[in-house]
Amino acid sequence: MRKSTQNHVRDLLRSNKLNAKKRFGQNYLLDDNILKNIVKTARISSTSNVIEIGPGLGSLTRYLVEESKNLLAYEIDTDLSEILLDMFEERDDFHLKSTDFLKVDISKDIKETFGDVYGVTIVANLPYYITTPIIMKCLESSHRLTRMVFMMQNEVAQRLSAKPNTKAYNALSVMIQYKTNTEYVFKVPRTVFLPAPDVDSAIVSMDIIPRSERLSKDEDFLFDFVKQAFKQKRKILINNLHAAYEIPKDAIRGFLKAQGYKETLRAEAIPVREFVRLSEAFRDELL
Repeated sequence: MRKSTQNHVRDLLRSNKLNAKKRFGQNYLLDDNILKNIVKTARISSTSNVIEIGPGLGSLTRYLVEESKNLLAYEIDTDLSEILLDMFEERDDFHLKSTDFLKVDISKDIKETFGDVYGVTIVANLPYYITTPIIMKCLESSHRLTRMVFMMQNEVAQRLSAKPNTKAYNALSVMIQYKTNTEYVFKVPRTVFLPAPDVDSAIVSMDIIPRSERLSKDEDFLFDFVKQAFKQKRKILINNLHAAYEIPKDAIRGFLKAQGYKETLRAEAIPVREFVRLSEAFRDELL
């Protein structure tokens, strides 16, 4: 019978004389139902090739290896890597790299571990301080990844999945939702972690949209346009674009009117698809 995650974590910490390390953002999830729901959200099956970032003491890993075909884990903490290798030493479907995920070549590691496959799922409990860098690396580094399920700070999760005309909607919301179909799945209270963090977390699922299906002809300009549009969120779009691109306000005012918008338009009111259309028209007509 599988030991409960709460006992599993506490026993390993005690027997190895370890404490959670703040520099690695370690907070161990203790709730088995939440762990099972993460696996369910990731839609893991016997044909799934899965990457886990930061397996820690293997709480989620225990569920992932049982449900998946192969699991590749990245763990930066060498103390925990030794525990994980011992824990899964009899499994040939568990592969561990004791390294910093932000420094790896994902596509190379996928090919070496899983073969020439497409459709890899990546799962992680992300440290709060490197959530965005890890997400952007996953989106930019490999076409083999198709689904991401991450636990992150609740505030960030709300931002990534936010809709237009809401307080949380910002430049990151647009950029993430341009590249993925993002869904806020469920909230995870701080009380189910050891040690308990200062804030609640949430599970977010992101299905990656293939490059061939993305709408923008110039993604670099799109992302710059979005960043500039949200530069000072309380300002109307005309003022932000004028400051960023040094184009007369009257010209921008006329452009927005021709596009069917009022001059009082703010970035937070613009849906992702409209940002694509608006950025390309702006580039073609005013730059």
